[in-house]
Amino acid sequence: MAASSTTLARALSALPPERLAGIRCGLERETLRVQPDGRLALTPHPASLGSALTHPTVTTDFSESQLELITGVHGSAEAAVAELSRIHQAVDRALGDERMWASSMPCCLPVDETIPIARYGTSNIGRAKSVYRMGLGHRYGRRMQTICGVHYNWSLPGLDNDAHFALIRNFRRHAFVLLLLTGASPAVCESFVGDREHPLEHLAPGTLGRLHATSLRMGRLGYQSDAQATLSVSYNSLEGYAASLHEALSRPHPDYVALGVRNPGGEYNQLAPTLLQIENEFYGTIRPKRVVRRGERPLHALRDRGVEYIEVRCLDLDPMSPVGVEPGTLRLVDLFLLHCLLTDSPPDTPQEIEALARNQERVAGAGREPGLQLESRDGLVSAADWAGELLASCVPIAEALDAAREGRRNDAPYARALADARARLSDFSRLPSAQVLEAMRRDHAGGHIGFGLARSEAARLHLRALPLTEADQAQFARQVRESLQQQRELEAADTLPFEAFRQGYVSSDSLMPHRVAA
Repeated sequence: MAASSTTLARALSALPPERLAGIRCGLERETLRVQPDGRLALTPHPASLGSALTHPTVTTDFSESQLELITGVHGSAEAAVAELSRIHQAVDRALGDERMWASSMPCCLPVDETIPIARYGTSNIGRAKSVYRMGLGHRYGRRMQTICGVHYNWSLPGLDNDAHFALIRNFRRHAFVLLLLTGASPAVCESFVGDREHPLEHLAPGTLGRLHATSLRMGRLGYQSDAQATLSVSYNSLEGYAASLHEALSRPHPDYVALGVRNPGGEYNQLAPTLLQIENEFYGTIRPKRVVRRGERPLHALRDRGVEYIEVRCLDLDPMSPVGVEPGTLRLVDLFLLHCLLTDSPPDTPQEIEALARNQERVAGAGREPGLQLESRDGLVSAADWAGELLASCVPIAEALDAAREGRRNDAPYARALADARARLSDFSRLPSAQVLEAMRRDHAGGHIGFGLARSEAARLHLRALPLTEADQAQFARQVRESLQQQRELEAADTLPFEAFRQGYVSSDSLMPHRVAA
């Protein structure tokens, strides 16, 4: 299961300190705007935050009520979290009495059809973004789309496509370790489930969950889809991955064909009746990514110029953190990613892909269950033992990363992050999911909403107590003005009818590297 120490040491020795010091990272944090009573805020995206279409750091995700806060690229976890904190401070000042919800699983939700879909103005690209979200609502329900998380964008200099995909294959094999160590969504408000069938237990009035769950967000209640379950996307090469996605973006799905692109009144139901409307609809714990040019499809960019960085998508919001994530968690992910890169990564198979999906569901729903078994290439193994072996083999990686931090404080932050993770693994009561359930039980009569409100208010008070420099305030005000102006310019420049734009954007030709979409 775990890599041999000799193999890992040999691979690690081939990474000089200057390459390790060249790791770059960035963050995307999703959060719901909520009212003081814990209900979803149904107000429009605040105008004081600028244009959600063009603002560089503050946008919306699925819902008009769902913020997405985006940092730039940084050379350390500390720097990325510091910028995220400054963005939070600026946003908090614009929200008035509203709070940013601290948990991954949502607040008290209204009926599905009243959850507001994000709006981006009248430009063609703005309308396309809203129509795409309308399609998500029809396909998966709006409640599911209100789940929030942290995405971690990561790059290491000198990696080619094959190395990126080898890393991704191992990440998928071992992602259960991150679900176990960082999962913090073991419960949910009853309003999220509605009248759907579910495997959850009543933990308290109005609160559902599972006593050994780690991340309901990453389980069957989260970003899962029966339609997408038919996909068997291989990560053995860029070519194979691209072909799999291309097929899903081109193949009509009977249910979505029946839905239609437009309803009888002429309003749009979805961007396309294919299995996936666009690339971002493909859910996964990790994605290969490339910065796209204006009007360019992500798959075109990957095929044309290769993988530039990877996006880790399986991190729950940390409700104990004022900004949803702490540097120590990101350092653990750095260690994990390098372990995935430096260890042998055989090709995946359809059978293994199915086993990995079962492993993810087991750990998401019952990761702290004593004696939990997972499927490995060697047969059934203890989840805790497997995770322990993997963390033990990360020791030399932590030493190498700390040594590469020349010129910084020599406090061994990677070794400390690894030691903290190993301590939590040896005592499941210290895992974030267990800590969440204990805080709910101890302080909030077992209630998810009470806990979420308390953590959201604590984050709000923390942010308001921090100083925000005049320079930071001026920069944010400038970004607001410029984003609103950019949206106006986009809308004024559009001359192509939206339907012609839509057809061109979702065409199979736009996915190929021989042209850029209009």
